[in-house]
Amino acid sequence: MTAAPGGDPAPAVATGPLAGLRFVEMAGIGPVPMAARILVGMGATGVRLDPPQPGLLVPDARIDLTMHGRDAVVVDLKHPDGPSVALRLIETAEVLLEGFRPGVMERLGLGPQVCLDRNPRLVYGRMTGYGQEGPWAQAAGHDLNYVAVAGALRHFARAGQAPVPPLNLVADYGGGAMLLVTGVLAAVLSARSSGRGQVVDAAMIDGTAQLMTLFYGMHAAGLWDLDPGTNLLDTGAPFYDIYACADEGGFVVVGCLEPPFYAAFLAGLGLAAADLPDQYDRAAWPQLRERFADALATRTRDDWAAVFEGTDACVTPVLDMIEAAEHPQLAARSVLVEVDGVLQPATAPRFGGTPTSVPRHARSATDAATTLAEWGWTPAEIADVSSSGAMPQRGP
Repeated sequence: MTAAPGGDPAPAVATGPLAGLRFVEMAGIGPVPMAARILVGMGATGVRLDPPQPGLLVPDARIDLTMHGRDAVVVDLKHPDGPSVALRLIETAEVLLEGFRPGVMERLGLGPQVCLDRNPRLVYGRMTGYGQEGPWAQAAGHDLNYVAVAGALRHFARAGQAPVPPLNLVADYGGGAMLLVTGVLAAVLSARSSGRGQVVDAAMIDGTAQLMTLFYGMHAAGLWDLDPGTNLLDTGAPFYDIYACADEGGFVVVGCLEPPFYAAFLAGLGLAAADLPDQYDRAAWPQLRERFADALATRTRDDWAAVFEGTDACVTPVLDMIEAAEHPQLAARSVLVEVDGVLQPATAPRFGGTPTSVPRHARSATDAATTLAEWGWTPAEIADVSSSGAMPQRGP
């Protein structure tokens, strides 16, 4: 694990391949702040428009890691002058990110047409759960709802057991933030060459469905059964599963799909292939699973990690998020770093010619004048909006 210094909270020059790109983010939770953090990690400069009341936002910017890398200004968008404050920032940005339900931005006077009229090159990134249209467009939901409806959650289960929530990694982040970032950057490339911005409509059900592409293909080919826990990659196969070890809470992953890797696995266990059914004899999978489970239960997780270290058996220890920082491979790449005493992921991916850095902490929203000045506002403009009531001090 590498310690990274906190440093200057407002570096003069952004680094990374997106240096020079500016975006405005409408405050929220889930995929939009994660997408914003990814953009600033690659060098973009962002400002977040926070509501007067923080809601679910974590007030300690040091530990709310998805909020790092851009400053916030408090704007009351329901105040008569609030939308004009937002538009003044949007007109100098390349990207707008928003994650409200369909129609909310329009009701605030900040819909796509208004913003694109003010800034024709703007990429208007929209993030929703169910999409901008359809009978469920206005329905409330969270990651687990979207993963369920999009057809993914049913397959996160062992045979005969209930599905297990995959944290909020699938819809919020994999199918949400990552899809939004991809779409926004594609639209930025288009706008820079054509001079015309556009709306990017990203929905978490769309992104989750995209992540299931491989399995739709396998199902069409007759290689994936709809009953969970019976297939090659969903714990149905005994050589692609998680096993308990001798120590309480110790587990290893076995992922030896290919015959050479499977042979290395058997060798590590001290089992002879001649004494076992064929690897891909599905009828014998329960027998194989029992043999593997019995063998792996005789030693601790770390013992097995040592046995299989340096082999191609595809056996790895199951680590928690703190243990992962000390794993030699993650440590060698500084995948997890400490910033001001807080363990967090380093910026990814890595760029050979335009290196990136860990996103900094945000300034306090009470320092809005400094942030607005960096976005080109004059002292007179800042004084006018400060006295209007459109940018109140945040409440408790």
